[in-house]
Amino acid sequence: MNDALLLFFCLHQSKAYAMLAKRLANAIANVAPKTVNRERVMKTLKLSVLAISLALSTSIVTAQEAKLVGIVSIAANEANNARYIQGAEAAAKEIGWEVSVIDAAGSADQANAGIQNFVQRGAVAIVDMVFPYSSIGAGLAAAGEANVPVVTWGGGLGSTVAATNGSGAPVAKPVISLMLEDMKGSGSILALTYRTGEVCRDRELLLDELSSAMPDIKITRNEVRIPGYFEDGAQYANAWLASHPAGDENLAIWGCWDDPAIGAIGSLRAQGRTDVRVYGVNGNAQAIENIRNGHMNGTAWQDSYSEGYNMISLLPEIVEAGSDWKPVAKEVTAVLVTQETVESFIEAHPEALGQ
Repeated sequence: MNDALLLFFCLHQSKAYAMLAKRLANAIANVAPKTVNRERVMKTLKLSVLAISLALSTSIVTAQEAKLVGIVSIAANEANNARYIQGAEAAAKEIGWEVSVIDAAGSADQANAGIQNFVQRGAVAIVDMVFPYSSIGAGLAAAGEANVPVVTWGGGLGSTVAATNGSGAPVAKPVISLMLEDMKGSGSILALTYRTGEVCRDRELLLDELSSAMPDIKITRNEVRIPGYFEDGAQYANAWLASHPAGDENLAIWGCWDDPAIGAIGSLRAQGRTDVRVYGVNGNAQAIENIRNGHMNGTAWQDSYSEGYNMISLLPEIVEAGSDWKPVAKEVTAVLVTQETVESFIEAHPEALGQ
């Protein structure tokens, strides 16, 4: 029985399979040599051991390769955030990593707590979606102490951030330029802003910069909430429209991303106002459909799926480089979509409508 004991000893090194090994060894010990072909039993036992060993080694490799990537989103259910996460999940699946998402619901405190949570859970990297790096200092500190790289989507490249994409101003520039051109140098704009997010802060600063040479354009600013951006867009539009009657001047509503502007469209349609131009940023499916139906004048399509995919694909390189990694911005060019170009855009990018 020396062979059986040796096999039992080898199997017993794994606690997960100790009970099965013991049963197999006992089976050999209880076999009557005169009634059973001992050689056949030993062969069966060895094959069983081999199968178990392969299963064990496979499970160990799988556990080792299933590295965790934590994503802390400012609004995980918002259309553009959701597409970024989908792209991130697709890339993670390809490299054998796992993605877990925490929705911070617009709260920087929850974002910091979320990053710290992922550090405690052993994440190999963390993605901050939209929160400015300056607002997640506690989270960055915890990640830094654990040598866990943090990358951002629209959160900026600063402090200990390893990489970023989705920066706010470059994406918004085409549509802001279009809006100011359509205003022909004068009129009033309702700007629906969100200063908690780095992306919207940068876009608002760009609006200020590009309109600074146009003193006859007056800008009213209202801050929307997350959650609540659709409702806020509608309410602020109602109040603004009351003091801006049709026919007096050029009028426009601009959302620092599409959703508040889409909320404002509801108010415009309810009041039958067709004199107000509407612009957004990000190019989500609802915005594209509103442009197609004549309710919106323009947006800048941000390929957030590709941004999420590209960022996660970059993470293995960042993790492997460790302290030798040099921070980098990996931007994806935005596409201006207008009523004149929407059909050709959809033909070229059916994925923008989820097709």
